[in-house]
Amino acid sequence: MKVNGYAATEQNAKLTPYSYDLGELGSEDVDIKISYCGICHSDLSMINNEWGMTQYPLVPGHEIIGEVIATGNAVKNVKVGDKVGLGWMSASCMSCEQCMDGEHHLCGQSEATIVGRNGGFADMVRGHWSWAIPLPDGIDMSKAGPLLCGGITVFNPIILAGVKPTDTVGVIGIGGLGHMALKFLKYWGCEVIAFSSNPSKKDAILNMGATQVIDSTSPEELESITGKLNFILNTTNVSLDWNSFLTALAPKGKFHTVGAVLEPMAIPAFSLIMGEKTVGGSPIGSPALTKTMLDFCVRHNIYPEVEEFPMSQVNEAIEHLENGKARFRIVLKNE
Repeated sequence: MKVNGYAATEQNAKLTPYSYDLGELGSEDVDIKISYCGICHSDLSMINNEWGMTQYPLVPGHEIIGEVIATGNAVKNVKVGDKVGLGWMSASCMSCEQCMDGEHHLCGQSEATIVGRNGGFADMVRGHWSWAIPLPDGIDMSKAGPLLCGGITVFNPIILAGVKPTDTVGVIGIGGLGHMALKFLKYWGCEVIAFSSNPSKKDAILNMGATQVIDSTSPEELESITGKLNFILNTTNVSLDWNSFLTALAPKGKFHTVGAVLEPMAIPAFSLIMGEKTVGGSPIGSPALTKTMLDFCVRHNIYPEVEEFPMSQVNEAIEHLENGKARFRIVLKNE
């Protein structure tokens, strides 16, 4: 089946129209006609080969919302006509210990939607039925795309850390990921402290659910919350004074990173030992948890703040993101 998309043909290149064939439909595969696709910073990293694993030509895009238009003869759970989402992963082996335990996102043989294959900046995409997540009734499809990657990335740690509604929590970096974390934690029932280095965002951050905004570059402000937080989620990909945040944790507090910090993180041992604190990290989440997250979003009307561009203006949209102007996620719409 012929697909029309937009591809980068080399490192740091602008995307250009690109047509390709998906080949024969596998027995457990589904083809999805794409309505919307979000732009994630991971798309930029792949376009620019920052992680050293990009294969060109590359059609980016892994926050996909669309309709199933074809299914293999062994597909389960979805059918032609269903509205579904496809995120960072497009397949997993379905037989390893992790898959059998419901942790498909930890499968060692998983397939990422834009690694070695083409993604969602196109009119169609293919994936395994297990990762074609059925959308709940009433969801706003125009805003749901970023939930399939950024949303589940910050929702999963809330579950892993056992965050309680009575907890006081912190979110570092209120951008594409962090602003969704704020909204989730607000409706989880938590008191939410936002860490931001951008004073111009303060009003918007408070409106999205934070009860307090701390300047993450101010030692005095960080010191004011020493020992108060049960959980801190880091969404930034830059090195910070990690010990200042560990000090902000209460005894038995948990620090969790989903930001892809490329440099080693300097974590003083005694900051962990004396308070029985822990440091962890995670990727996305399982298909089952992604479905739970989408249900939670519909129940509480939680959506990312999005700016919409037509798919044909993909390069303008990418430039908007690269220049730090996105507030807070960008979604491409197929015309």
